[in-house]
Formats: sequence, C-alpha cells, structure tokens
Amino acid sequence: MKYLTRTVIAAGFAALVTAPASAETLRFGGNFAADHSSSIAMQKFKEAVEAKSDGALTIDLFPDMQLGGAQENVDQTRSGAIFGTWIGAAYLSRTVPELEAISMPFTYPDRATAFRVIDGDVGTIVDEKLADKGFKVLGWMELGPRNITNNVRPIETVDDLKGLKIRLQPNQTHLDSFRAIGASPISMGISEVYSALQQGVLDGEENPYSIIKTRRFDEVQKYLSDSNHVFDFISIVANKKAFDKLDPKDQSILTDAMADAVAFQRAEAAKEDDAAKAALIAAGMVFTPIPDDVRAKLRQLTAPVIEGLKKRIDPALIEKVQSEVTAK
Repeated sequence: MKYLTRTVIAAGFAALVTAPASAETLRFGGNFAADHSSSIAMQKFKEAVEAKSDGALTIDLFPDMQLGGAQENVDQTRSGAIFGTWIGAAYLSRTVPELEAISMPFTYPDRATAFRVIDGDVGTIVDEKLADKGFKVLGWMELGPRNITNNVRPIETVDDLKGLKIRLQPNQTHLDSFRAIGASPISMGISEVYSALQQGVLDGEENPYSIIKTRRFDEVQKYLSDSNHVFDFISIVANKKAFDKLDPKDQSILTDAMADAVAFQRAEAAKEDDAAKAALIAAGMVFTPIPDDVRAKLRQLTAPVIEGLKKRIDPALIEKVQSEVTAK
C-alpha cells in the first residue's frame, strides 16, 4: 500500500512537471457554418497552435453562431469576453469605417487583385486602424464575390433590381450602393435571413455562393445572378490587450499558424465557390448571368457612392486602394 501510494504521488508529480507551466485557453467565436472553408481553416489553426505550443495554448472554437451573432462576436472580442473572432469585414466597419475602403462596389477585377491589395500597404493601414480600436489583426481570409438572389424575377437589366427588398450586411457603402441602383436594402443579421426570405419579408439577399449554399438559401430563393458587385474579406481579429499579454513566443506561434490557415482557406475558397455555384444550380435555382453592359451601368450608378465615402473617411485611403488595383 505504501509502495502504491508513493507510485501514485510520483506519477502525479511527473504529470505536474511535464504539464505546461501556464496553459492558456483562447476562445474564438464565429458565425460561419462548421463546414465553411473558414471554419475548417480555423480548425487547422487550432491543431497547429496546440501542437507547436506543446499544449501551452489551447484553442476553443465556436463556429455557427454558438456564442451569438456576428456583431455579438465582434463586441465580445473587443471587450475581451472572448479572445478573437473570424468575421465578415462588414461587421467591423461600424467601429472602423476605413474598412469600407476595401469593399467598395465593382472595385476588384479578380480575387488575386483583392489579395494583393489587402496584403500590401492598404492592409497595413487598415490593421493599424483596427489596432487603434482594440483589435489585433491575425489575418485576412476570403469571403468572396457577393451575388444577388431573389424570388421576384431574374436580374437581366438594371431595372430588374428596382424596388427589390434585399438583405445586406451592416456596411454603409454597401447599403448606399444598393440604394443607388434602385433596390431597397435592409440591414439584417444572418440568423434572421432564412425566415425573412421564407415569409416574404425580404425579396432577396446577396452573398458569396458558398454562403448561399451553407445557409440553404436555395430552399427559399428562386433566382441567382453573378452580380459580383463586391469582393468581401473575412477578418480574423483578436483582442489586442489579450494578444499583447501573451509571451512573444506564443504570439509567433499564433501568427505563423494563422498565416498557414489563411493560405489554406484562400486556396479552398475559390474551389468552394465554384462547387457551391454548381450545387445551387443543380438544386433548381435559375441562374442568370449579368450582361457586360448591365454590369457597366451598375458600376456607373454606384460611382457616386465612392465619392460620398471620401467625405466619411480619408480619401487618400480610397485613392490608395484604387491605385493598387490598377498597379501592375
């Protein structure tokens, strides 16, 4: 019995010695479905951090609105209730309006250009603006090109958009853009959209194909377009004070693991978007490509919105985005 007691005590002491001296759990909340590429990338981030830190850091992930909606996750991160969130950039634009400069209508010709802008000087400026408001940017993933769905008619001309009640994210530039093209935009949390479409409170919504699919909007929407009116980003942000309190080694583990997760997600997002589009059409949605002349007219109608944005944020940032888009 004495030998057994000594053995148990020794085993317990060994466990204490080998356990991380200051194990810490970092909680991340998100509103993307668990099978979305961003949530899968966050799982890879979790696994990498826990492996590289030898268990000193544990990442707890709460996708699919388990900790509340998008805006709640932003507020929880800013207050320090959770360590971080992965979120559509629009939900940070109320706190940092400069984010509207990176999601202006009809700005990016392709995703490669969008990434070049966010990974360059513009991204550095936006990161600093977020830091001023208490956020540490860990990375930028792809949310993707946003496309319009509705239950009224196919979108073949500019006039087809007039009067449609379309759900949008809480981004002033996006809302102003839809007013400029004659639609009736409504800002609404994603958790309410399915029922609002089902009940006819909304005529339509706009999202990347992958979100339309994972949120099952094809069940309550008939018409699908390829409007590509905005290319959108996912921001991965942490509470800056909480991040700054971490050991520099742990900070590096987080940022390195996130860089790998971002690279993975960006590659997956393009494939995910194509597959989601095909799945939506296969499920019965009526797909109508937007003609080039209609897209040009939409760009023309929304141009004044960008001029209006210059009155709300530093116009130099907008001009910086525009110059980097056209840079070779």
